[in-house]
Amino acid sequence: MSAKLKFKSAPVRERVSKEEWEMRVDLAAAYQLAAIYKWTDLIYTHFSARVPGTEDFLINPYGLMFDEISASNLVKIDWNGKILDDPLDMGVNEAGFIIHSCMHRERHEINCVIHTHTRAGVAVSAMKCGLLPISQHALRVHAEVSYHDYEGVALYKEEQARMARDLGTRSKAMILRNHGLLALGTTVREAFEIMYYLDAACQIQVDACAGGLHNVQLVSEEAAKKSYDRLSMADHPREQRDWPALLRMLDRKNISYRN
Repeated sequence: MSAKLKFKSAPVRERVSKEEWEMRVDLAAAYQLAAIYKWTDLIYTHFSARVPGTEDFLINPYGLMFDEISASNLVKIDWNGKILDDPLDMGVNEAGFIIHSCMHRERHEINCVIHTHTRAGVAVSAMKCGLLPISQHALRVHAEVSYHDYEGVALYKEEQARMARDLGTRSKAMILRNHGLLALGTTVREAFEIMYYLDAACQIQVDACAGGLHNVQLVSEEAAKKSYDRLSMADHPREQRDWPALLRMLDRKNISYRN
């Protein structure tokens, strides 16, 4: 962490529960991984995670780059926008609060929400056809992708009801038209995985469409369903293998997300 970041109070780890600290570590890891995978948009996108056993959630301090985020500098906020713990006294992105508080309030089983503005994600969000079933990556999420039309910068609470309606009760992947992507998960790992496949599918689609949409081969409905059923299995071996592998990569790079 940069030496310029000064904490205003006692160490966060000493004043939060073990469960909250573990969630902080996982969320900080997701931010650091996003920096590696180039999911950043300066300081303007945001990931959140519910504090276990509460209705509060953690989100990034407004002003830090993703590679500056660690477990101890995440901000704790409630559904009403009240900041409960802000170790760096930096506040939060208002649009981030509008989007994430909506997701956490409407979907109680969801514990992590990831929002990005990647170039490929925004490109597909601007396509009338939406996400196409043209790659195995797309098939991991295609069946549950929902869409929300652009209403301007997400600064108004009135939009939350419409966003929740469009998300529905089962979708864990949303394309915000002309804006970007959302991935939701019961864990940070699941949300990260869904965003990984969603963003990769968007990259593949942009590349494939470079030769013209007429030249793109769609996967059959039967093959798409069979692939989704397999790839979305809750007990798939990747559940135990991919997240620890990603954390080991961060540790090998000596990235201080656990601090």
